[in-house]
Amino acid sequence: MAGLKLSAVRKAYGATTVLHGIDLDVADGEFVVFVGPSGCGKSTLLRSIAGLEEITGGAIAIDGADVTHLPASERGLAMVFQSYALYPHMSVYANMAFALENMGFKRDEIDKRVRRAAEMLRLTDYLERKPRALSGGQRQRVAIGRAIVRDPKIFLFDEPLSNLDAELRVATRKELAALHGEIGGTMIYVTHDQVEAMTLADRIVVLRAGRIEQIGTPLELYNRPDNLFVAGFIGSPRMNLLPGRVTAAGKVALGEGGHEIACATGDLAAGAPVTAGIRPEHLELAPEGQGLPLTIELVERLGGESYLYGSAAGLPQITLKLDGQSEHERGHSVPLAFPQQKLHLFDEAGQAIRP
Repeated sequence: MAGLKLSAVRKAYGATTVLHGIDLDVADGEFVVFVGPSGCGKSTLLRSIAGLEEITGGAIAIDGADVTHLPASERGLAMVFQSYALYPHMSVYANMAFALENMGFKRDEIDKRVRRAAEMLRLTDYLERKPRALSGGQRQRVAIGRAIVRDPKIFLFDEPLSNLDAELRVATRKELAALHGEIGGTMIYVTHDQVEAMTLADRIVVLRAGRIEQIGTPLELYNRPDNLFVAGFIGSPRMNLLPGRVTAAGKVALGEGGHEIACATGDLAAGAPVTAGIRPEHLELAPEGQGLPLTIELVERLGGESYLYGSAAGLPQITLKLDGQSEHERGHSVPLAFPQQKLHLFDEAGQAIRP
């Protein structure tokens, strides 16, 4: 296995720049996830690392060696795509062995690698089957097995679970996490699904419009987003982001109603426009007659937890998460409290104000 270093990597198609100077270090054995909305450049970045796209500027190093101008076949990487891309006329065994045969490996070594990968991925009983006789999850495991047998320096995954149904996505996601724990390989994974990113990654790279917005562990991004984009993108349901204005040091008035909350305002002057952020699970119910009145518009009861969606004067929809089975109904009004230690504040430019 190996580490990866990207230095000021740029990619342009004619006058359109897709990647704007990406700098990134991935440690040996690390599981890094690229996440962001459609069109943010995450797949282009992965394909550039793989050598499937020629970069416009910057440098790419794998295990300390410059591979910027090496073709994909000489970089020692293995890529798993969104589509399984299996040979339909070949058995599972033959699909996994094919690349090794082309690389000139001896039959005994091929058999050893294929059977080891099949055991890891629980495919031993399916080695003689054709892809059409497998489920979607099994086909994706074969595609992963085909990468494992090559013993690559780095595994690259381009939205490998997006073709699976919800139940299979969860199951295969667990298998990927277990696989990384077992083989300890360096893995780079692209997804638009921030839940996948949160559950799989050692570190997450959040991309927007070809630029890195923030890099950190899942909990670092969740607990300390650097800006409004990361705050709104990481977390499900998304963070409540409420416009307001600083009224005095440590005080912010929310929306048209001017409900005042205590919040670390840094050196912002009175009157400065801000956005207060708080996650649905961090909101609390205030005593009657206190707090921000929220008029409930929708209640989702999921058994062990309930989600209340509602409105308050001059504010966007607010989501409140409660443990258990809430008895509140549509049309009810509940008072909300904003615990200061759980609040995030962002300035007019969308940057976090740190306490």
